[in-house]
Formats: sequence, C-alpha cells, structure tokens
Amino acid sequence: MRFSPVAEIRRSALNHNLQRLRALAPNSKLMAVVKANAYGHGLIRLASWMSDVDGFGLARIEEALALRESGSQARLVLLEGVFSAEDLEQAAQHELDVVIHDAEQVRLLEHTPLSQPLSIWLKIDTGMHRLGVTAEQFSALYQRLCQCDNVRTPPNLMTHFSVADELENPETVRQIQRFNQLAQNLPGEKALSNSAGTLSWPSAHGDWVRPGLALYGVNPMIGGRAEQFDLKPVMTMRSKVLAVRELKAGEPVGYGQTWRSSRDTRIAVIAMGYGDGYPRHAVSGTPVLINGQRYPLAGRISMDMLTVEVGEAPVQVGDDVVLWGDGLPVEEIAECAGTIPYELLCSTTARVQYRYID
Repeated sequence: MRFSPVAEIRRSALNHNLQRLRALAPNSKLMAVVKANAYGHGLIRLASWMSDVDGFGLARIEEALALRESGSQARLVLLEGVFSAEDLEQAAQHELDVVIHDAEQVRLLEHTPLSQPLSIWLKIDTGMHRLGVTAEQFSALYQRLCQCDNVRTPPNLMTHFSVADELENPETVRQIQRFNQLAQNLPGEKALSNSAGTLSWPSAHGDWVRPGLALYGVNPMIGGRAEQFDLKPVMTMRSKVLAVRELKAGEPVGYGQTWRSSRDTRIAVIAMGYGDGYPRHAVSGTPVLINGQRYPLAGRISMDMLTVEVGEAPVQVGDDVVLWGDGLPVEEIAECAGTIPYELLCSTTARVQYRYID
C-alpha cells in the first residue's frame, strides 16, 4: 500500500459536464479551454477524451504544439497569441488560430512572411483591461487585418468578462453591449463567454462559448457549488491515513502550535501537504473526508502531511481520504484557504500520481 496522494480523473464526469454545457448553449460551438495542463487534469489525456468538441483554447504555443505532436487535428486557439516571427510561422505550419490583442501583434503579422494565412481572432477590451484592443483602436486595426495577406478573412472577434461570476454586477451587461456595438454587422465568428458566461449569461453565448473551470465540474460563480448546475467533479484528490495519534486535552499539533485539543481526542495524520499542492493557508476546521465522513483540519499544513481531529471515530491507518472532489466540493476547500478553485486544481505537483478512469 502506498501512502501518497492520487488525483483520480473520471472520464464519465467530464462527458457529463460537456453534455450539460452543450445543453446550456445549444446554438453555440464549444471551445474547451485546456490551458495550464487542462487545469491540472492532464492536457493530452483530457484533450483525447474531448475529441468531439469544436476546438480547444490554450494560453501558449507550447501547449498547442504538444497537442499537435500527440496527433490532435482539432481546431486550436492561442488565447494569448504569439510574440515572434518564428512562433507565427509555427502557428501557420500547424494551422493554429491566433488571437491578436494589440497593435504590435498586428504589425508582426503584417511584416512576417508566412507559409500560409492564419485564422485570426481580434480580441476587444470591453472592460477587463488586461488584454485586448480598445474601442478607439478597433476600427483601424480591424481594417488592417482585413487587408493583410496573412489573414484568412474575415477576422473573428472575441472579448473576456471580468465579473461574469457576479450576477448582480451590471458590468457584464455593459461589456456585452460594448462588444455588440463594435461587432454589429461584421462578418466572422464571435466569442464572449467563459465558464461563468456560459452558465449564467445566455445573451452572450454567441457563435462560440469557451468554458474552462465548468468543464472540470467546478462552479465559477461566487459562492457557488457545482451541483447548482448539475456539474460533476472530474478530479478527486485522494490519499490515505498514515498514522493515528492520541492527544490529551490541551496538547498542540503541528508547527507553531496554532491548534490545541479541547478534550482528550485522536488525530489522524494524512499523507498530503503543500508539497503535493494542498493549500498551506487552509484554516483549522477545513473539512476532510475519511471513509466518507467529514472531519476538521487541526493545525497548520506541513509539506508532506496534514492532521485532522477524528475523536473516537473508528479511523485507522490505511483508511481512504478525500481532500476534494467526490463528496467534498473543491469550491469549499478553496474558500477555507482564502483562494479560488482554479489555484487548487492547477497547483497539483509532480509528486501526485494520476489515475485516469475511463
């Protein structure tokens, strides 16, 4: 028996989530966002499981080239674009869609000899103020792209929402309006919605939706849970109990002695720590499942271990543990650690074993 964490990845849950997202946006194509190693789930395996989607969204060219090398012939969209003539030619050779988000990228496209034209997405900054051309720049840059021999005209258009996870915030409506004002009557495909937009803003579904977090069975809405949208966790982080200790009332546990027992009790030591990707700032009381029952975290997270109070429960060495996933929402663990589910999923380290279940 190995006392080390295992990330269990279920294909049936992924397929279920894809069906739900297609049902929510039935008239849109689906661009599955698989950047950051498919949000920590494994890029190559997850992409092979989603061979029927309409395309994949990736942050960097290395991710797209890895998919091409694996044999993928899917439509691949580089969401950050490229920044050199060499990468632009690689994008052309491998038939990658490229996002353009500033004037310098337009200039690079105009002045780089390419083996064949590219499919281009012009990103509009409608309020995120991170990447994208402004409303004032849009018309001139759009026309330059239409006239560029390296572009398979017409250019496609996209934007990105900043607060779509907050239903009461009016900014998303304003972003939709800004995008529509600029894109109205222009040819090409349109893409606005991330996971939150796909789940909660049907007026912004457009020609494409590009869900990320929701694909993996996590609710992107503030304070939300996956079950609200009938989504299932694709990843379940599992481990084992490696020791059970008895404590007297008042005895501390762990570094800094930040937690002390209020009674005579028992502590289970779990083979999982921040060296595996568990959030170090998870507070005492954060839930952990042992044999399907909830127990509270006790004390600070160590590099290789964490401790939970189990009292008189029949917990013993080798018992099964769930840190997040099936029966324990990753959203809840993120809240207890003062972070977001994205970070937990993407922070899994190389020490964790992966088990893929078809």
